[in-house]
Amino acid sequence: MKFASSLIALATIAQTASAHYIFQTLVYGDQTTNAAVREALSNSPVQPCTSTNMRCNIANPATETVDVSAGDTIGFILSTAIFHQGPAAIYLGQAPGNASDWDGSGEAWFKIAEWSATFNPVNFTDVGLTELTTTIPQDTPSGQYLVRGEQIGLQNPPAEFYLGCAQINIVNGGSGNPSKVSIPGYISETGKHHHATLVA
Repeated sequence: MKFASSLIALATIAQTASAHYIFQTLVYGDQTTNAAVREALSNSPVQPCTSTNMRCNIANPATETVDVSAGDTIGFILSTAIFHQGPAAIYLGQAPGNASDWDGSGEAWFKIAEWSATFNPVNFTDVGLTELTTTIPQDTPSGQYLVRGEQIGLQNPPAEFYLGCAQINIVNGGSGNPSKVSIPGYISETGKHHHATLVA
């Protein structure tokens, strides 16, 4: 009986781990690359939301920064389909210099896309996707950025944050000035995303 219980427990752990994902490949314009991605060292979630790892996870350095035009497609291909119920988003953070030298600190991040909830029954529009892409706003100023993908698993409190960054250089940009936030700091430990109950 104990042996059977152990097998069930191990199977549950394996299934949970296999449901985790990393932001593995950058999609920019009509191209893809892994070299510009600061690939996470594991598929484990980032916790707590106050950690500086919320910026770009614990990751290997990227080896290139790629050019992409404002108005072009940007986003990520994930290592596996999104399994956990919860929202997803893509952020841009403007680097003060070279993106390769920036750790993501400061009030520099702004959201450019979000995959949110539907109701009756409760579901999230990102569940089942293997790719999260959007369009860089045409008025985004030219310069070097970190693009950050994020998915928040709400299946068990506290929330689990799956995220990754890539290095890009936006060209042909505009003169927009969107409101910006700091990461960590954009979500509080008592915020609505951190403690949420899903009702089927």
